[in-house]
Amino acid sequence: MTGTTQLPATTRAPAGHRPGTATKGEADNRPADQTASAVQAHAPGTHLGAQNRPPEDHTSVPHPTGVRATARIRAAHNGRTTTLPLLHSDGPFHLRRLRARDGRARVSVIGAMSAPLGGDRLELDITAEARSELEVTTAAATIALRGSTTAPATYDVRLTVGENASLNWLPQPLISTRGSTLHQSYTVELASTSRLLLREEQLLGRTAEPPGHLSTRLTVRSDGQLLLDQHTTYGDPAPAWDGPAVLGGYRATGQLLVVHPELTADQKAYVFGDDPVEGCAVLTSLANGPGLLATAVAATPAHLRRLLDTAIAHALIAQA
Repeated sequence: MTGTTQLPATTRAPAGHRPGTATKGEADNRPADQTASAVQAHAPGTHLGAQNRPPEDHTSVPHPTGVRATARIRAAHNGRTTTLPLLHSDGPFHLRRLRARDGRARVSVIGAMSAPLGGDRLELDITAEARSELEVTTAAATIALRGSTTAPATYDVRLTVGENASLNWLPQPLISTRGSTLHQSYTVELASTSRLLLREEQLLGRTAEPPGHLSTRLTVRSDGQLLLDQHTTYGDPAPAWDGPAVLGGYRATGQLLVVHPELTADQKAYVFGDDPVEGCAVLTSLANGPGLLATAVAATPAHLRRLLDTAIAHALIAQA
C-alpha cells in the first residue's frame, strides 16, 4: 500500500474572488475605516502594503516517497490440523499458500515488485497461534536497492508464536547493493512452550561491487523475558565493519536461531569450517533461555549455506 499525505482541507472562495480581497458580504459588514485600511494595505506598490503583506513561503508540501506496505500471515489449529485463516498480501508482498508438509502449513512470500528501495517502509507480521505449526519461506532473494530518495528503507519482521506452537522462518538471502541503505529488524515474541527455527543470510554487495549500508537487529523474548538482543551494522559509514573483529574480509554472513523448550543452557559449543579461506561458524547456547545460536561468515553464498546446514544438523541433534 502506497502511503499518501493528507493535505489540510481548504474553503473554496467564490467564483471571481481575488486573493487578498474581501467578498461582498464581508465588505458590507466591515466599518468604513477598516475597509479603507484594508484596501490601502493590499494596494500594490504602497509602503503599507509591503509592510503588511505576509512573507512569501517558498517551501513546498512534502510528497510521500517509497512504498508503505504491511503483509500479515496467521496460522491457527482447528483441532485436527493447522489452517491459515489470514493471508493478507500488500505492496511488494504476495503471499502464496503451499502444500502442507507433515501437518505443517506452509507459505511462500513472493516479491511483486522491486523492494526494498530507499524510502520504503515494509512490514511482515507472522503469527502462529497455540498448537499450530507454520513454515514461511521466500521465493527469491531480497535485494536492497538505492531509491529515488536518500531516505533509508526499513524492513520489519514480527514473529509471534503461541503456546505449544512452532514457526520456521526460512527466507532466501538478503543482498545489500551499492548505494542502498536498509534498516532491518526482527522482533520475536514466544511463549514458554514455543518452538522457533529462524535462519537469515546477508550477502554484502553483488559480484565485484561494495555493499550498501545495512543494519540489522534481532530481538527475541520468551514470556516477556529477553532471550537475545543482537545488533549488527555493515557497510560504510559503520566503523571497522570489514575488519578482523567483524567480517574479516568475508562478504557473506548469516545466523541460525533455534529455540526449543527441551534445550538446556549447558550445550557444548561447536566450531565449523576447516578452511579459513572458505569461512567458519560457531554454534553456542543462549545464556538466558533454551536456545542455540549459530553465527557464520563465508567467502561465498554456497559456503555460507553449507555452514548453516551443518549448524542445523547439530542443533536438531541437540534437541532430540
